[in-house]
Amino acid sequence: MPGWIDTHCHLDAPEFASDVDAVRAQARAAGVAHCVIPAVERAQWDAVRQLAHRHGDSYALGIHPLYTPQAADEDLEALAAALQRHQADPRLVAVGEIGLDGFVPGLDPARQWRFYRAQLQLARRFGLPVILHVRRSADRLLKGLREVPVRGGIAHAFNGSVQQAQAFIALGFKLGFGGAVTYERALQLRRLAQALPEDAIVMETDAPDIPPHWLYRTAAERAAGLPQGRNSPAELPRIGAEVAALRGLAPAHWAARTRASAVAALPKVGVLVT
Repeated sequence: MPGWIDTHCHLDAPEFASDVDAVRAQARAAGVAHCVIPAVERAQWDAVRQLAHRHGDSYALGIHPLYTPQAADEDLEALAAALQRHQADPRLVAVGEIGLDGFVPGLDPARQWRFYRAQLQLARRFGLPVILHVRRSADRLLKGLREVPVRGGIAHAFNGSVQQAQAFIALGFKLGFGGAVTYERALQLRRLAQALPEDAIVMETDAPDIPPHWLYRTAAERAAGLPQGRNSPAELPRIGAEVAALRGLAPAHWAARTRASAVAALPKVGVLVT
């Protein structure tokens, strides 16, 4: 069976600081052949690059919309310099995680937009795809992509409408599905996972965030002393198997199909996983 590709995993997160090597080894043993590690802020750019090289994975450099309040304008200049410096690195596969967040209160929409558009321009300049943060922002993200066309990429943790999905696909994007799709109450998301074209979906964990249902603990359970399960890339094969079941497919077929879609979205990954 071909190995799975986790197209979005934050191995540099504090939750993995004490045992990241063991986490990655566990994922490999579970069948995860490759992880894409997107950065969220300037302070983590070196960390994601080093992790990717240490474990044979790949990385993306960018400024996440939730980090725009503390990001400095010169961080965009530093990002341009970093992309230039590492342009020949085969493990640098995208600009990301970038995008817009319409859910978290207190974020400045104009500042988010300025950082998003500037990073699209950098992706275009360096010929890289982008990894997009999409949360109550799909239409505005699409507007930016039409104004500053890039080489496609991934709409991470997609949870929009069929029409929005089709618009991203038309612009050369794949749609990332992860732990959220495992919840039976996520009816719209599960319908999308069933209905979208087979080659439109890539698999991801967003670890340590967005745990699948088998790791989630309710507030009452946590109050009773049950620990919240930690999401990790080792969960990807089970998440992928659930999506395969929704589509009436064998997990091995879905692993191969989504692997090919990941390579189509992030072409430099193809050299790393052959």
